[in-house]
Amino acid sequence: MWTHLERQRGGIGLRGPGETEIETDRRIIRTKIASLKNHLQKIDKQMITQRKNRKKLVRVSLVGYTNVGKSTIMNLISKSDIFAENKLFATLDTTIRKVVIGNLPFLLSDTVGFIRKLPHHLVESFKSTLDEVREADLLLHVVDISHNGFEEQIDVVNETLMDIDASDKPVLIVFNKIDAYAYIEKDDDDLTPRTKQNLNLKELKNSWMAKNNSPCIFISALQKQNLEELQRMLYGMVKDIHIRRYPYDNFLY
Repeated sequence: MWTHLERQRGGIGLRGPGETEIETDRRIIRTKIASLKNHLQKIDKQMITQRKNRKKLVRVSLVGYTNVGKSTIMNLISKSDIFAENKLFATLDTTIRKVVIGNLPFLLSDTVGFIRKLPHHLVESFKSTLDEVREADLLLHVVDISHNGFEEQIDVVNETLMDIDASDKPVLIVFNKIDAYAYIEKDDDDLTPRTKQNLNLKELKNSWMAKNNSPCIFISALQKQNLEELQRMLYGMVKDIHIRRYPYDNFLY
């Protein structure tokens, strides 16, 4: 009698002499894995060709921990409609859009959210998106300021950038979700030391963030707060790179 699994496969013809059902399953899985790896190699070749064709355009990549709002920011800046959802790996591929701010065109890419200790077997799947980060001219490091562990998430992203040899690029830190930021206000008679949880947003802005070497901005992509200032800062940084590389070439007038 055929097993249920054999009937699903259309018969026992797939099984070799003496091959057990588990061995058959393993062989099918190995074949599928080999096919997917071949497909990934083709995608990588296509991405390399596409990147070579993007001449005279500064390339900007959104990076950050997962679920910090990169795709939402991408939608707003590029006026595109990229899938954005608060789920792990909601963006699995690299999405690239040509953006024009003022008289300056550039390329903006959205990438997979970084996580702590990205599993080794997933690195190959994300090779295209990581290559986009490696070859970017400017990084927009998006941070969820409302997350209690946002400082640790910043460290994870910076460590990942170091691991993929992309830590030497200019960075604009975008502290997102200021609309969701909350703090615990201490009573006047509470003499215990203040912690990060006791700082209001204004105090937080004037803390170590103000002394950081990287330029930063505080926004709410959801509420569209301070987006014009983000565009102004982005325009200025892209323009500096553009002028150094292609002196007053490819501007739109």
